Amino acid sequence: MVSTDRILAFAAMSLLVIVIPGPSVLFVIGRALAHGRRTALATVLGNVLGSYLLVAAVALGLGSLVERSATVFLAVKLAGAAYLVFLGVQAFRHRKDMKLGAVAAAAPRARGDLRTIADGLLVGVTNPKGIVFFAAVLPQFVDPSAGGLPAQMLILGLVPICIGLITDTVWGLTASAARGWFARSERRLSMIGGAGGFAMIGLGVTVAVTGRAD
Repeated sequence: MVSTDRILAFAAMSLLVIVIPGPSVLFVIGRALAHGRRTALATVLGNVLGSYLLVAAVALGLGSLVERSATVFLAVKLAGAAYLVFLGVQAFRHRKDMKLGAVAAAAPRARGDLRTIADGLLVGVTNPKGIVFFAAVLPQFVDPSAGGLPAQMLILGLVPICIGLITDTVWGLTASAARGWFARSERRLSMIGGAGGFAMIGLGVTVAVTGRAD
C-alpha cells in the first residue's frame, strides 16, 4: 500500500509539473477555441485516459524502455506531433463551416464525442512531457519494501490524473467561454476556428522540435 506521505509528496510534484501548460493543455485550448465546450470536455477526458495509459505502461515496465531509448522516444514524439498538425490543418480547412450548432448537425453526437475522446487519448498517450514525467519521476515515489510495485504505480498515477482532469477542465471551460463572444458573429467564429487550427499546428511543430537532447 502506498503511504500517505508518498502520495502527498507525489501530488506536490505533479502539481508543479501540471500547472506549466504542456501539449495536452494547449491541445484542449485549441479544441475549445475551434469547436466549443463539449468538444473541449471530451478532449480532456481523452487526454486523461491517454495519460493513464502511460501510467500503466510504466507500471508494466514499458516506460523505462521509452526513457532509455532515444529512438523509441523520438518515434512516439513524432507520431503525436504529426497527429496534432493533421488536426490543426483540418480545423483550419473547415473554419468557414463553423456556425452555431454546426458541430452538432455535422454528425451524431455519440460518434462525434467518441472520435473527440480518441483524438485526446492519442495526444495524451504520445505527450512527451507525460512520457518523461511518468517514466522518470513516478518510479521514484514507490516503496520497494512494500512490494506490489506495479499496483503502487497505478495508484500513484491516479494523483496527477485527477489534478490534470481538474486543471484541464478549467482551461477548456475558460477557452470555450471566450469562444462564446466570437460565436455571435460567423466571421468571428471562422477567425477563432482558424486560430485554433494554427495553435494546434504550432503545437505539433513545437513538440516535434523540442524534447530530449539525446
